[in-house]
Amino acid sequence: MDFEEQPEWTTLREQCMQCQNCELGQTRTNLVFGIGNPQAEVLFIGEGPGEKEDLKGEPFVGRSGQLLDKYLAAIDLDRSKNIFIANMVKCRPPKNRDPKPEEQDVCMTWLKEQVRLMQPKIIVCLGRISAQRIISKEFRVTKEHGMFFEHNGILRMGMYHPAMLLRNPNLKPDALNDFLILRDKINEICERTYTETAAIH
Repeated sequence: MDFEEQPEWTTLREQCMQCQNCELGQTRTNLVFGIGNPQAEVLFIGEGPGEKEDLKGEPFVGRSGQLLDKYLAAIDLDRSKNIFIANMVKCRPPKNRDPKPEEQDVCMTWLKEQVRLMQPKIIVCLGRISAQRIISKEFRVTKEHGMFFEHNGILRMGMYHPAMLLRNPNLKPDALNDFLILRDKINEICERTYTETAAIH
């Protein structure tokens, strides 16, 4: 993975890595800034790091990350090539609890800057908490997964969190269909995502 970082992106990452703006900064092992191509047209956003992510400093590792990577590969996306994966909250909440609203509020500043610099065409929210913060407070992942919502020129979609799919394998066909819908939309509006890798037709 060898991307050319713009100076603004490098500065943002370095500043974020030093963040102590909430109590989560006191208990983290590693801050999880995100991974992937900072020029990507597609941005995936989870809620926050878990134990394995905290240890490695990378989002979506462990079983959830392995499952996510399988779905990504099915539509020719790869965290090392043509997407970026981040979280709303960059530090692990203790015992993997949901991030508190005030923790989300503080940390969203970093995510908003990532979005501003990336200017993605599509944002994919992984899980209920991310979707309710980024798409709508009333978002219901069981009913609205796989649907697109436009806001400020960016299409936003909510999907099941990979951890939920591990707990409820019967949802996996719906999740795969969501990724196929995403693939079709990428082919429709994204110019660069599939240029370096062969798009699936």
